[in-house]
Amino acid sequence: MAGTSERTAYSFELPRDLIAQRPAPRRDESRLLALARASEGLEHRLFRDLPRLLGPDDLLVLNDTRVFPARVEVRRASGGLVRGLLLDPPENPSLRMMLQGSGRLAAGERLRVGAAGELVLARSLGAGIWEVDASDPAVRAELAAAGRAPLPPYIRRARGSDPRDAEDRERYQTVYARSVGAVAAPTAGLHFSPEVLGEIRARGTRVATVTLHVGPGTFLPVRVLDLAEHRMLAERYEIPRETAEAAAAARARGGRVVAVGTTVVRALEAASRAGTLRAGAGETDIFIRPPFEFHAVDALLTNFHLPESTLLMLVAAFAGRERVLAAYGEAVRLRYRFFSYGDAMFIS
Repeated sequence: MAGTSERTAYSFELPRDLIAQRPAPRRDESRLLALARASEGLEHRLFRDLPRLLGPDDLLVLNDTRVFPARVEVRRASGGLVRGLLLDPPENPSLRMMLQGSGRLAAGERLRVGAAGELVLARSLGAGIWEVDASDPAVRAELAAAGRAPLPPYIRRARGSDPRDAEDRERYQTVYARSVGAVAAPTAGLHFSPEVLGEIRARGTRVATVTLHVGPGTFLPVRVLDLAEHRMLAERYEIPRETAEAAAAARARGGRVVAVGTTVVRALEAASRAGTLRAGAGETDIFIRPPFEFHAVDALLTNFHLPESTLLMLVAAFAGRERVLAAYGEAVRLRYRFFSYGDAMFIS
């Protein structure tokens, strides 16, 4: 697979009105663009067709991380607004937050949250991330109450009490989310309904899970031109022993390991650097881009990603940059919906 080290090689033109601002009325009503790597063919389907694209020897791997309400707004002593993204659930006494506001923040500064709570900035961790003292349980309760769904910045919501925020809290979450810790949803999984998962299992396809807690790196653009200079922020993951064994068994019977989303790819490939998928917990800052040798993943279900993003580069590593960009061009022409609440691709 030909690779390239230039960020701009992963650019494409996308009309703004194709950026999905709301989810489809039903999870499984999204469109599905199926790309076969062997034949370079494209098929246009609906997501509810996915069970028929899987076989009884395949293993479907889901990321069971659960998003917590991580978007918060706090105030400086001057009254100035600071927008925050919690990187840890507010139950934790020692929290990390990504903070953005006017003026320079300093260690020791106090930020007001809610009616009377105060956070204390302990120390800067770089990249706008701060360690915050929230040892007072009342302050953590204020943070939990103030938190909103951590939607990506390209999804616009009116400020204040938008009643549809309740929809985001439910729909910006997979139906199988279990392990709390993510600040962004593993969006390929948002398309699954209980009915689709039931049909997949009824057809004989096995289903397993990993956990990768999606961190703030999912929002961060690639700012360097030379991709060798880009550094990913580390994310925590865990591969259960049952999943590692199920993946080996699928391969042994001639089936495929099908990753649901780039987060599953990163977890599986990070745990397979020695060539064999190993169970256990760890952290990974793996940056998958062309050329990359995949050890653990045979097929990929994914959404349509931002131009010049690390997610698009991962998909290009899996299916080929030119082929992926051509498929994206066809998706634009046929007005597929893009990004987190958009449609999906199945690459086999």
